[in-house]
Amino acid sequence: MSLTAWVNGRFLPLEEATVHIEDRGFQFADGVYEVIACFGGKFLELDAHLDRLEQSCEAINISLLKSRPELIELIHETYRRNPFDHAMIYIQATRGVAPRSHLLQQEIVPTLVITSRELPTPSANKLAMGASAITLPDIRWQRCDIKSIALLASVIGKQEAARKGVDEAFWLDNEGHILEGCATNCFAVIDGELVTHPLDHQVLGGITRHLTLKIARQHGITVTERPWKLDEPGLTECMMSSTTNAVIAVSHINDKTIGDGTAGPISSNLRQWMIDEFEAMKQ
Repeated sequence: MSLTAWVNGRFLPLEEATVHIEDRGFQFADGVYEVIACFGGKFLELDAHLDRLEQSCEAINISLLKSRPELIELIHETYRRNPFDHAMIYIQATRGVAPRSHLLQQEIVPTLVITSRELPTPSANKLAMGASAITLPDIRWQRCDIKSIALLASVIGKQEAARKGVDEAFWLDNEGHILEGCATNCFAVIDGELVTHPLDHQVLGGITRHLTLKIARQHGITVTERPWKLDEPGLTECMMSSTTNAVIAVSHINDKTIGDGTAGPISSNLRQWMIDEFEAMKQ
């Protein structure tokens, strides 16, 4: 399939979709983004994604210059031109194009880009056996609640994870609590409760994280949002969530086996319940 992107007011073939060399997203990572899952033309938690996009833009003082209805129409049209059965819609907004200077000297027009690609899914073996991860000291900036395109620390973390032959790296705070992954939120099952770090400047409010907690509560699982560590007594499962993973078990962290080394019952159930919701949404 030949892909099409929306860039600053025009739909273009992906290979022709470019921005100016002095775009502040390129020069300074001065921008924010969202990734939205789409199943059979139905967008998952679209309003929640757009709420977060607006919050990120407001936090760094960028105007989208598009109303909510206009943005939704553009998202639908981008998908229509790239109609994968399972798709991920990427939206990126930057401050715009200006001569390179930390302090902006003039009013400029923000850059807005929207693309649609096929949504990757974990392999059957990964779903059964669980993913693997390492932990790293948190080297990121202190506003992880903003979905910034400044992802160098996450790139470094992912590279280190790949070098060690695992799927993800989880960031640790100074006291050894697990915060989140390079591109995921992280959970544990401790004494039968689903535990995850509370939202703050160190943790992004993941849309799939929110959906995971909602589904857990709907099925009678106790949810606790608090700092937690890997060596806590009663820890039997770990898992991670993201747009591309939904929910997937993490069975090995730092070469330590979690539970019996396969996807545990709560992570497996949460994933199936979430997939069931996706399928119902498509209907």
